[in-house]
Formats: sequence, structure tokens, C-alpha cells
Amino acid sequence: MKKLLCTIACISISLAVYAQKPVMLNGYGAYVFDDKFDTYYSSTDYLYGKIKGGFMWGAGIEVKVREDYGVELLYLRIDTEAPVEYYNIGTYERTIDLGINYIMLGGVRYFTIPEGKLEPYGGLMLGAAIFNNKNSQGSETESATKFCWGARLGTNIWFSEKVGLKLQAYLLSAVQGAGGGLYIGTGGGGAGVSTYSTLYQFGLGGGLVLRVR
Repeated sequence: MKKLLCTIACISISLAVYAQKPVMLNGYGAYVFDDKFDTYYSSTDYLYGKIKGGFMWGAGIEVKVREDYGVELLYLRIDTEAPVEYYNIGTYERTIDLGINYIMLGGVRYFTIPEGKLEPYGGLMLGAAIFNNKNSQGSETESATKFCWGARLGTNIWFSEKVGLKLQAYLLSAVQGAGGGLYIGTGGGGAGVSTYSTLYQFGLGGGLVLRVR
């Protein structure tokens, strides 16, 4: 994962090479919906819970390498709670105070409407998700970094040549371990579950876009 973060950093530096290209600063705000998860180690050893929805915010810098294509480096964060229940002979319940940081590099494909204020777009993103367990107990780890990907669809609504409103829907997905291996552990409830499941977060929101060059 360190190699992935180094790669993202190198690519962000490479964006500076395109300083002569159009550059946009994007601010993001969105509501992310609940996502349930479960992991079964055996019929008598399993964990399930829910990542609660909440407000996600972030920012990005985008370079338009072509009229219809951009590359963006962005950061997103959500602070939320994850009630979990672990069963192994007995039942152990607790609520994780969870912070999730996304560092993503995304391609943006634009579908420009000639002489219009709308600028629809779509694209895919790749990067890293950093999970912080802010009230870890027992065998739980405090932080973990996992590969993640995302997809989005939206539009820019330009009020002028420099300022616009951004509306979008997106899906973020990260591979996340349940149990002693990652941020959701078993605390004082017994041995950890070592298998993995996948987290999906769907969000709706918008933000501001500023064309700085």
C-alpha cells in the first residue's frame, strides 16, 4: 500500500507539468448512505454490523489534459459510527468511532454541450482508503490502509467562466477486513475473524468548482 501512496504522490507531482493546461479546484460535500456488512468464519463464529451514513467532505485539484478529459487528485473524509456484533459462543457488541479517509486519482470524461452552461461528466477513480478506529479496544488495530476504487456521474453547472456548481452521485468501494486483521476487531470478545469483505459507500451531493486557469 505504501507503493500505491507513493505512486499517487508521483502522479500528483506530474500534474504540475500540465500547468499550462486548464486547472480547476473542486470542493465536495455529500451525504453517504448506510452500508451493512457481515463476515462468517464458521456457523458459530461471525461478525456483522453497519457503517452509518453521514456527511462526507473533501477537495480536489483537476487538470484538463484535453477539452473532454481531465485528471483529478482528490481527498474525501467521513467521520461516522459502526455498530458491530461479534458472535463466538457468546455475543459481544460495541460501537466503533470510525474515520475514513479516501485519497483518490480519477479520470473525468466530459460530455460538453456546445454553448451551454451544463457540462455532464463521468469517470472512475483508484486510490487508498485509510480507516481510523478512534476508540480501539483489545485486539483491534487503530489504523489500516486498503486499496479502493470509485465511480461517479454528475454535471458542472457554470454560472460564469470561472465559477460553477457541481452535482454528482458516486460509489466508493474498499476491501476491508472484519476481525482482528483490521479496524473492526473483537475487542474483549475473543479470537479475531481473519476473513475479508468489501465496503460500499454510495453518496449524493455537490460542491463548488473554480476554474483558476
